[in-house]
Amino acid sequence: MDSEPGIFSSAPLRLEGHGLVLREWDDGDIPALAELYEDPEIDRWTPVPSPFDESAALAYLAAARKGRAEERAVHLAVTTDGGAPLGEVLFFPGGPGGPGGPGGPDGRDVELAYGIGSRHRRRGLASRAVRVVGEHLYRHRATRRVLLRIEPDNVASAAVARSAGFRLTEDEPVVREAKGREAVLRTWCHRRPPGEPRPRP
Repeated sequence: MDSEPGIFSSAPLRLEGHGLVLREWDDGDIPALAELYEDPEIDRWTPVPSPFDESAALAYLAAARKGRAEERAVHLAVTTDGGAPLGEVLFFPGGPGGPGGPGGPDGRDVELAYGIGSRHRRRGLASRAVRVVGEHLYRHRATRRVLLRIEPDNVASAAVARSAGFRLTEDEPVVREAKGREAVLRTWCHRRPPGEPRPRP
């Protein structure tokens, strides 16, 4: 991997670790993406539209690619072997406004989000995917903090955060509007491990 100071790279990204392979989405993944995100829990806790059919999946993937080109977010399919997608993890600058916002006062905070298909839950996929991305960001980018922003009632997502080594902060709640409602989010934080070498400029 390259060692850019930011979090984006024009090269296709493939990350491996903790029994997972995180890879770019491709056009052949559209049916799987539609199945993963047509789910009441995904609808409840994320801004992903519902219903989520193959037309919605095509639009979602197009928007993800546009966001990548504009350096606003990176979306990766969660797999065990580079094959069938079991979920998604994405990362973006960690300002309170969400994708496209500044990554903290000096641009070095990165926020993660994730969704795992209902048939693939309770296997630790989300926490492992978060670990893989976090390790990449610390080793290959000038990331200081990795953040998760979670609604207080989202018990399952809070369990993922704890499992991946995140701690709940005292930061002011972040309010974001999605699907006609305001979501009040608390910030969970994981900091660069002591002694982790910084990437070269």
